[in-house]
Amino acid sequence: MSASSETPWPSLTGARPARLLSLDFLRGLTIAFMILVNNNGDEHLAYWPLKHAVWNGFTPTDLVFPTFLFLVGISTVFSTASRLAQGATRQSLFLHVLRRSVILFLLGLVVHSFPFFNLHTMRFYGVLPRIAICYFIIASLYILSPGWRSKAVLTVSALAAYWILMRFVPIPGYGVPTHDIPLLDRDANLTAWLDRQIFSAPHLYEHTRDPEGLLSTIPALATALLGILTGIWLRTRRTLNQKITGIATAGLTGILLGGLWNLSFPINKKLWTSSYVLFAGGLSLSLLALSLFIVDLPKKQSVKQNHDGLLKPFFIFGTNAIVAYLFSELLAATLSSIPVHPGVNLQQSIFHAILQAVPNIAFASLLYSLAFVAVCWLFVAVLYRRKIFIKI
Repeated sequence: MSASSETPWPSLTGARPARLLSLDFLRGLTIAFMILVNNNGDEHLAYWPLKHAVWNGFTPTDLVFPTFLFLVGISTVFSTASRLAQGATRQSLFLHVLRRSVILFLLGLVVHSFPFFNLHTMRFYGVLPRIAICYFIIASLYILSPGWRSKAVLTVSALAAYWILMRFVPIPGYGVPTHDIPLLDRDANLTAWLDRQIFSAPHLYEHTRDPEGLLSTIPALATALLGILTGIWLRTRRTLNQKITGIATAGLTGILLGGLWNLSFPINKKLWTSSYVLFAGGLSLSLLALSLFIVDLPKKQSVKQNHDGLLKPFFIFGTNAIVAYLFSELLAATLSSIPVHPGVNLQQSIFHAILQAVPNIAFASLLYSLAFVAVCWLFVAVLYRRKIFIKI
């Protein structure tokens, strides 16, 4: 769709968009929880909300990644408007998007390979590579055509196309889903099969499949596009109360539609199913509505608000979110690679020390996770205090 068929670029120019503190808060909350669940003291015996669903189903942990990807979509709208207000051209915007996407993808390879960088086992999929690919595509589409209609059509098309592929396309060597094999079988599904054709087992996160595989990028794009649509809604001239109401209504709708679709196309984070996109997207929208109500609405109504209290740590995380994530991943890899005793690394040694003081293994695991988050926060807090905000 051409740019002329939708909202023209001049509607996005003019004054620089006002910053919504709720986006920093929700981004920080998401990153803090991501670090928490990625670094359980014992990943197998941690409390169930701090672990991903084993296969079909949903836990609070399964909300982390889609919420961050959703926020990437919203930020794309605001950052584009901000750059346009500073006189940026489409060409400069695209080059910025391309550069940022490449850097994010390469950082993903560093995270997965650190500290040994073994090419024979390097994982090319992952959190940052998926963010990079989705960001590049949705930001490029938004630069070409900033209107909402094409994004809504693409979102619905991506969800429907992925359902058709996973439900009706025969998997070579296995057969047709629901006829010859169960729908969303762990290994006998189109996403896992395709990833095995591209990469050998050592390059895949779970050897026979990868939760950030190639085909499941299609519905992940829909998650990011939901963020684009939300960002466009937030940039309208409606009152903040109207925006919150609209976002909350959309959130409830997404939860209901995702729950209904789950009956025939199960919610599954590792396959990023279409029902998962709607359900998790609905929850992300609901969290955003709540954040807007708590953080930005009082400010809009001229109510004195103090962000130095319980919310302050999340704002600090949110202003350097990618840096916080990178630091946490590199720190975790470092702790796991330093041997303390034969067969015991530094991470295990620290956790065992906590476990001796707290015999309950799940609670000890939580204490380790909280301590890990605190260390990461201290690192980001130093950057925040020195007014260092690293933008990739």
